[in-house]
Amino acid sequence: MPDRGTMSATATQSGARPAGGAGTDARWDREVDVLVFGSGAGGMTAALVAANEGLSALLCEKTSQLGGTTSTSGGATWIPGTTQAKRAGSDDSIEAGRRYLDVEVGDYGPKPLRETYLQSGPEAIDYLERNTEVKFRAQNPYPDYHAEQPGGAKGGRTLTPLMFDGKLLGKDFDLLRAPRPEFMVLGGMMVGRDEIKHLIRPWQSWTALKLSTRIVGRYLLDRLSWSRGTRLLLGSALCGRLLYSLRQKGAEIVVDAPLVDLIQGPNGGVEGALVNVAGAPKRIRARRGVVLATGGCAASAKWHRALAPDAKIETFLAFEGDSGDGLDAATKIGASVDRNHLSPFFWMPASTMRWSDGRIATVPHIRDRPKPGLIAVNAAGRRFVNEGNSYQDFVTAMYRTNASEPTIPAWLICDRRFLHEYGIGVVHPVWQRPSYFEKQGYLVSAPTLRALAAKIGIDAEGLEQSVAANNQFAQTGVDTAFGKGSLALNRHNGDPAHQPNPCLGPIEKAPFFALAVRPAPIGSSAGLATDGDAQVLDASGAPIGGLYACGNDMSSIMGGTYPGPGITLGPAIVFAYRAAMHAAHRAAAAAESGAPAASAASPASATATGTGDATTSGAAVASG
Repeated sequence: MPDRGTMSATATQSGARPAGGAGTDARWDREVDVLVFGSGAGGMTAALVAANEGLSALLCEKTSQLGGTTSTSGGATWIPGTTQAKRAGSDDSIEAGRRYLDVEVGDYGPKPLRETYLQSGPEAIDYLERNTEVKFRAQNPYPDYHAEQPGGAKGGRTLTPLMFDGKLLGKDFDLLRAPRPEFMVLGGMMVGRDEIKHLIRPWQSWTALKLSTRIVGRYLLDRLSWSRGTRLLLGSALCGRLLYSLRQKGAEIVVDAPLVDLIQGPNGGVEGALVNVAGAPKRIRARRGVVLATGGCAASAKWHRALAPDAKIETFLAFEGDSGDGLDAATKIGASVDRNHLSPFFWMPASTMRWSDGRIATVPHIRDRPKPGLIAVNAAGRRFVNEGNSYQDFVTAMYRTNASEPTIPAWLICDRRFLHEYGIGVVHPVWQRPSYFEKQGYLVSAPTLRALAAKIGIDAEGLEQSVAANNQFAQTGVDTAFGKGSLALNRHNGDPAHQPNPCLGPIEKAPFFALAVRPAPIGSSAGLATDGDAQVLDASGAPIGGLYACGNDMSSIMGGTYPGPGITLGPAIVFAYRAAMHAAHRAAAAAESGAPAASAASPASATATGTGDATTSGAAVASG
């Protein structure tokens, strides 16, 4: 990659618009074709596609590790009508996906971009499969969150990354953000959803024993040489595959390099950016475009106030680096923020655990709520939602009910049998110490429901009535109040061995337990307005030349609704692909017109001119 050593510690800090010009300009510390900010699925995909198309790509991550929120997510990617779905035996189609989104999203979000997404989704996934190590498998069954709606699917639309061997990354393995500690076992081992039932009861069958022995044995061998298990699943596998592919294509990665400002040219387009590299400001020119993929603003108190001033946001589940850097920089130069969203954020009910070492963990609640023998109640002791519904629907119901009676926090209620069988939050099933979690203030227990209500400050009569009604529903198998277990999503996440309803069970075995959950943003829906090529738009609706946005920096095509698992990563990948391909076409057009062309050097040449691998710390980049 040319110009790799042009950055110097004496670079000017001025953000004034440069006059432009051909070739290398002394006013720039560095020049590349495509400059990407953020290292989640969107950012890494944009850099990967650009590099695969022959452009020099530089990915800047403001923290010391890669992956952002993607690395701690389930890694699901929602795209209708893919080749992978057909392989899995699904008859899903783009047409059915269109019908479903028309009902689910309606007029919210950038509606014209939905069609672009539907048409480009399968193409983008096939491109990655052909050209990189980023591989997916369609999950069938795995229902949409409202699969009963017209066009809804019971499976095939959700893609998950194939397991990845982290050892292939070598020393880059430690560059990846680890999954949440609460969702690893034995201090660093990842476990798949279908493996959990075997690992917690390895003695129940020969199959369970063999699987447990193989997985745990590999993990113990890993820990002789690695900081955690190298058997990567979920979002960690996706990030691992992206990073491995970026290495193969020669894209350069710089950590500890936050975006400071975008730099415009005389025509108002973006020519590059001011980047804080190892504490020193560096002006980096991007000949074919800057891609913003900084993760949106779900972790930003400032943007919380701006977009959801009435929401009671006490915690968040997004990566703490998702603090609105891309939105801040783009709006400063006139970019438009699209606020046409049912909700400006995507939500998860979350609990907060303070560990004995002082570390505080925010814990998502996905798999425990649909299980039989749990209800959610508010301060009146009353249920307010189908507990098995999606996390977005659950939190929406919290906010809606809270307008008339206090529902934040809501309380998850269960008994000792449920806790042992299924666990709750960070309290794992079977192998558990409830007394420890009570001591830490995470769980509350009592010998009677009335005593439990007194401890947590809710109405005792209301709680007793709610539990009595639940127990009656458990006998009949029909929840006449909220329909728990009546939807495909409920049943998918319930306990298939429990009859007559996989989501309804009695709450009757003392002691009884309560756990508080609150709304927590997992991502932002409102974001920068873009066109179908992910070009950022100004207030007049015109593209700002040379500036792209994807991931949560881009206004979500879902408009604040949550149709299915993976509706954030799906658009992140697809529009990152479109942004990079548009930048590549700009480069080709410039070459044909005689304008300064992108570097003709092979992408792989980046590894031959620097530190021996194309990833550097900020200090290495600063010194060249």
